[in-house]
Order: sequence, then structure tokens, then C-alpha cells
Amino acid sequence: MDMNRWFAPSADRPRSVTILGSTGSVGQSTVDLIARDPASYRVEALVAGSSVELLAEQARRLRARLAVVANPERYRALKEALAGTSIEAAGGPEAVAEAASRQADWVMAAVVGFAGLAPTLAAARRGAIVALANKEALICAGHLLTEAVHESGGVLLPVDSEHNAIFQVFEPRQRDAVERLILTASGGPFRNWSLADMADATPDQALAHPNWDMGAKISIDSATMMNKGLEIIEAHLLFGLPADKLEIVVHPQSIIHSMVAYRDGSVLAQLGTQDMRVPISYALGWPSRIDGPAARLDFANLSALTFEPPDSGRFPALRLAREALVAGGLASIVLNAANETAVAAFLARRIGFLDIARIVEDVMLELGGGMAAPIESLQHVLAADLEARRRAEEGCGKHSLSN
Repeated sequence: MDMNRWFAPSADRPRSVTILGSTGSVGQSTVDLIARDPASYRVEALVAGSSVELLAEQARRLRARLAVVANPERYRALKEALAGTSIEAAGGPEAVAEAASRQADWVMAAVVGFAGLAPTLAAARRGAIVALANKEALICAGHLLTEAVHESGGVLLPVDSEHNAIFQVFEPRQRDAVERLILTASGGPFRNWSLADMADATPDQALAHPNWDMGAKISIDSATMMNKGLEIIEAHLLFGLPADKLEIVVHPQSIIHSMVAYRDGSVLAQLGTQDMRVPISYALGWPSRIDGPAARLDFANLSALTFEPPDSGRFPALRLAREALVAGGLASIVLNAANETAVAAFLARRIGFLDIARIVEDVMLELGGGMAAPIESLQHVLAADLEARRRAEEGCGKHSLSN
């Protein structure tokens, strides 16, 4: 990697940035960081799904050159909200792809779910620093994405707190000395709940994460622990270690964000408060570190740090994700698509909480051997995703609470 190509943002050399998913949780934290030091950044584009009012406010605040709303029906509202400014407005999927392809040094890929894959690939192919908060893009098209980064000379920086933590303490030249990567998990809101209680859990209860303020989909994934299963797959793709060297440990306090254990007995950990602006700051300033507003740890008054093994019996998503990782091919795409579909159905109160994992497992069993096929192209990924969603939607109908 040519480190001379990249520079730390400053008033003398402002870094041009694009934020894909600017109105989501990660996107808003990124906007906050840039707004604290506007002279060091030039905002090329902001992209949101449908939240026109917030998008327009962000675009005005950061003086963005372009604001894009993915929902084409909201384009007129965005254009009206930006009337009287020099900010260009656009709408629809093609405009999202165009925004991701614009010349920007640094791109925050924070569109939630599979929808973030195409624009993330576009940014990677252009050779940008891609700050990856969208784990689904890597899980569904890992080799396509990493190959695009390699061929373009770009950089892929993980923003998920766990993978960002590993990235900070992982020594690439000592890869052979790594015994295991240890991803920490809070355990979510149902860590101590029985299966019987979880069966009756409501979306409001599942959304009440004990430590982190996240969007709806990610919060439900935390409650099922599917997010940790997806992170195992992501860690394999980011750091090139096999499944048997990837471990999860439940750490309810969420102070240690992940660890790397080496063969000499050393374990390196990254610690911090539960504030996504910490990993975002690291990625935004890379290859240097920048000032961050997050609260500092007060070790003298820190409560005890505890750890426990995850319970794959109550949280079968962990097992399903490992099965997908071992199967390879299209399995991770199927896992993700079925999960997104089932989570949406749960949030709509169409199915129960425990039905999420049941539906995912049913779809994986139905598609069976077909999941082993290698990923050949983006079209191949899209086709597998569509079929898995169709099967999962059928499963949601079978498990419907109205039956």
C-alpha cells in the first residue's frame, strides 16, 4: 500500500468525503464529527434513503455539493428543501450509484443492509478509502469487494466497533503468530431471558439495546445475536483467518471492543466508551488519529469487566452464521437475505422473535447444496439474494402471528 497517497485531513489539505447513509445512526455520527472540524473536510455527496428533511439539513450544514435521496418519490421534496442553495439534488438508485462514483478521497459506506452493496462496490472500484459500516456488503460479496479494493489501489477500513478494534491491534506482518481473534458481544437485551420469555418478546423490547444506540435492523440483529454471527463472517473476510480461529465472548459492559490473541500468550485489546464516534474518528482520520469528542474511560471508577460464553442454544443465529461461513459460496448471501426479510417481518409484528432464526434456518435447508456454488459476479449475488428473500417471505407467511 502506498501510504504517501493518503494524507491526514487538515485545513491545508481538506479531505473530500462522501457519506452513503448520512441520516442513519452511523451517518449522523459521521456528520457530527465533520461538523466539528469543517475546515478539514470538503463534502462531495450525502446519500439517504427517504429522510429528506434531515438530509437537506445535513447538506446545508456541511455545504455538500450533492444530496441524493434513494427513494425517487422523495426527490421533489428534496429539491424544494434545497431551493435557494447551490447544492445539487438527485433521486433514485442511479443517482445513489453516481454519488458513490464521484471523486472523493473517503467514503463512509453506512447504507443499512443489502441495499448498500452496489454503491459500496462503486466506491471501492474507484480507489477510495472506504470506511465500511455496512457489513452486509462484505458478507454478500466479500471477494468481489476485496478484489475491487485491491485492483483499484483503495483501502477498506472497518467501522464496526469490533472489527475496527481488531484492525487497530492486528499486526499484518505477524499474521502467522495470531492464535485467535476474539470478538466481544454485549449479549443484547435478551442475554438473561429464557426461551419462553423470548418467544413473547415485542419489537419494542428487542430494540432496547442496553449499551448502544443503533438503527432498528441492527438492534434486532443484536437481540438475536445474528449481528455477531455476521461479524464472524466479516472477520474471516477482513483478516483472512479460518473459522476455528474466530471466537465470540459475551462482555456485557461493552468496554473491550475486541481482542487479538498471539501465540506468545499476549492478548491485545482495544478499549473505549460505547460511542460509535470512536471507530468512526479512527477511520475518518486514517492513517493519522484525529481529535474525538467521545467521553474518556475513567479507569479508577470503572466497574468490573465480566465475560461469559455465548449461548448458541438460545441464540441459534450464531450457529447458522458459522454454518454459512463453512459452507462458503452463496451461503452467506442466503443467510443475510433471509435474515433481513425475517427481521422486517418481526418489526412489522407479523412473526414472533424466535421465528426470525427459524425462518433463516428453513431457507438455508431449502436451498441446501445450491448454496455451495461460487460467486461469479454481482448478478449472481443479486439472483441468490432475490431467491432467498422469496423463500423467506413464504416462511414468514407460514409463521404469521395471524394464522
